[in-house]
Amino acid sequence: MALPKNKLSASQIGDSVTVIYTDSAQLKATLKANRMLIFTENVKEPFTILPKGFYITLFDDEEKISSSIKANYGIRYTNSKRMEAKYAVEVVNVKGEKLETERIVWDEAHKQIYTDAQVKITTASQIISGKGLISNQDFTKYEMRDITGIINIKNNELK
Repeated sequence: MALPKNKLSASQIGDSVTVIYTDSAQLKATLKANRMLIFTENVKEPFTILPKGFYITLFDDEEKISSSIKANYGIRYTNSKRMEAKYAVEVVNVKGEKLETERIVWDEAHKQIYTDAQVKITTASQIISGKGLISNQDFTKYEMRDITGIINIKNNELK
């Protein structure tokens, strides 16, 4: 009788974790998570699972907050610098505009976020819904597909 194969197990486990990401001594992001599981052994690419949710604050080149991302679950792939956020995902930019969806991918290398899922964007004056979005990671420039909702346009914006 063969013994069952070992399941994948985390190399590191942390609770109530705060991680600070810097590049050349410049603050780029902070990550807060209730639980962090890091997998580095017996895997093609090391990855980190955030099974109890997370909150990321992103900073611009002047180390001012540019946006935030929170979700109930996350998985980050170390080598490809890509993070998938799932379940009750919220992205908020410096203007207070909020993106809500069930799944989003943050491509850290290209400084983009994108999804094919349903999205809802709430601004000071409107609520826009759609299916699919691509944006810069600061969530200040974005494109949506299959848009529905009420969009207010001023007369001078129609030219």
